[in-house]
Amino acid sequence: MKRVFIFFIAILFLLFGCRADVTSDEVDLTKQRTQIEMPDNMPDDFHFSVKFGIYKNNEINTFDHTVTKDLIEDGTVTTDLTLSNEEMEEIYGKMKALNIMENKNLTADTNCMQEPHEEDEWIISLNGESIRHYYTEKNCELTYDAKQLMELRNDIFRIVKSKDEYKDLPEASGGYD
Repeated sequence: MKRVFIFFIAILFLLFGCRADVTSDEVDLTKQRTQIEMPDNMPDDFHFSVKFGIYKNNEINTFDHTVTKDLIEDGTVTTDLTLSNEEMEEIYGKMKALNIMENKNLTADTNCMQEPHEEDEWIISLNGESIRHYYTEKNCELTYDAKQLMELRNDIFRIVKSKDEYKDLPEASGGYD
């Protein structure tokens, strides 16, 4: 009987002890979720990089003023590309509307797995602060936040694809299975 009582006390201790840890983590998580305030006007130090596609071989990088294209079987090619101030302000406005500088729910909770899959990795910097966002399509579904980031990436990519520097890049050959 004494063993049962000790076992019961141990189980209660674990349950309540774990709950205390969860509460502590929830407090820490709240601290991590503090939003970096985005001013109404685009700051001078606003830049971003987004790597995307299968193996994240495509990249739009305003830090380095480059774009990288995945040529699949032929590797990648990088060229200089600078977005105009008007284009950057348009992109900044879209990012501000999405509250891009706050943590996002980017992980879909599903049992599905697919290969190959696309991934996006964002780095956004402004006013001396930076944030990183990453999501993958390997779980077959995207969260609402991931869909918003994908739409934003597609909008930015449309701008890039309209530029002569991008149009002059070679075509990709092959494909991913």
